[in-house]
Amino acid sequence: MLEILAYLKANVLAINLIVITIYLGFEIISKVPAVLHTPLMSGSNAISGIVIIGAIILMRQSESNDYLSLTVGFVGIVLGTINVVGGHAVTNRMLEMFRKK
Repeated sequence: MLEILAYLKANVLAINLIVITIYLGFEIISKVPAVLHTPLMSGSNAISGIVIIGAIILMRQSESNDYLSLTVGFVGIVLGTINVVGGHAVTNRMLEMFRKK
């Protein structure tokens, strides 16, 4: 428990930055009109692709007994892939509404 408190005390600035970023991101995304949803989804897919590449690099550079890095990398790959595939499906479905039949 003391180690956790020492870590939190040493990284107060980073923790505050993460909390503010989460709040700001939520406020910005909640105010996006429906017209801009598709372009933002495409941008999110690009960012998730970068996350997947970063997670692969993290896993390749970590030691075989460094389970924390391997787990974080694996979770990053799985969540990034889910976001890319789901975003691609939603974007295609929305764009089909504008195609002529």
